[in-house]
Amino acid sequence: MTPYDFIKSVTSDEPECGKKWRSLSKQELNQILMETPPVWKGSSKLFRNLRDKGVISYTEYLFLLCILTKPHAGFRIAFNMFDTDGNEMVDKKEFLVLQEIFRKKNEKRERKGDEEKRAMLRLQLYGYHTSTSSRADDITSLLSDTTLLVHFFGKKGKAELNFEDFYRFMDNLQTEVLEIEFLTYSNGMNTISEEDFARILLRYTNVENTSSYLENVRCRIPEEKGITFDEFRSFFQFLNNLEDFAIAMQMYNFANRSIGQDEFKRAVYVATGLKLSPHLVNTVFKIFDVDRDDQLSYKEFIGVMKDRLHRGSRGPPKYGLKDYYACVMTVTTKHLRELRKQFRSRDMLR
Repeated sequence: MTPYDFIKSVTSDEPECGKKWRSLSKQELNQILMETPPVWKGSSKLFRNLRDKGVISYTEYLFLLCILTKPHAGFRIAFNMFDTDGNEMVDKKEFLVLQEIFRKKNEKRERKGDEEKRAMLRLQLYGYHTSTSSRADDITSLLSDTTLLVHFFGKKGKAELNFEDFYRFMDNLQTEVLEIEFLTYSNGMNTISEEDFARILLRYTNVENTSSYLENVRCRIPEEKGITFDEFRSFFQFLNNLEDFAIAMQMYNFANRSIGQDEFKRAVYVATGLKLSPHLVNTVFKIFDVDRDDQLSYKEFIGVMKDRLHRGSRGPPKYGLKDYYACVMTVTTKHLRELRKQFRSRDMLR
């Protein structure tokens, strides 16, 4: 998978169809890795700047997914997991050890015997296909080095990673994904509409009838003020702390009380240290307050938003028989067109 493929996998509803695999020679791979910037040159546009000039392994994909939903307070915990010898620095060997932990943890969720095939399928889902017959149980050995390894530990793999650089990388990745989602709806403006904000919030949830939530926004916020990127980013930083906030919500729930906007803002600040703007909180209430009593219950908000954190780690969508036949007809029709073109070209040559 390329850096661009990773971004698409976490910001698109479905994988890009019809993308061709690309085989890389060792020389081509080395050239790509030579162009990888060091960690101290990282930015919130790193993945967009690299685009297809990079290689990400499946275990790194799992690691990056974990970063996207981790609160800033958890960055130190993540770093300490890598820093196995406790010297406040992480070397390449320590990083690879935790990668193996990610792989084995995922292996428990898969049926034995299928995991290797699935790992390689996911690794190659959006891009690079390595031409090797080696077993897939050690992805690192297949790719030898990856863009992330070179970015963190240099072209020779001898550099070490400190916490400040690690924190900056994680913060930049979260910001980059949020910027892409925001820019998709902003159309070059400094704000997105409250309705588009609702669309983004609901896109990774299991809510079947999103139209009722969007209708709430249209009816209850008739004059559009807009959501700025700072407001947008602060809200998703809050969502990454959702478990802590849920404890505060449960306290109200145990007391048979719903929560108003002032209580909501206070609970967010106590649980996360973040101050959400009054307009942002009001917008959230207008979206999720289904019974329109100007109060939010645990079920109305937490129950929906927990799904939002799954992002790219969700299972594939389930398709019915009708969708299967539609897919078969599409592929068959395309194949017949190609055959007709071949026959016509042969006739012209005669």
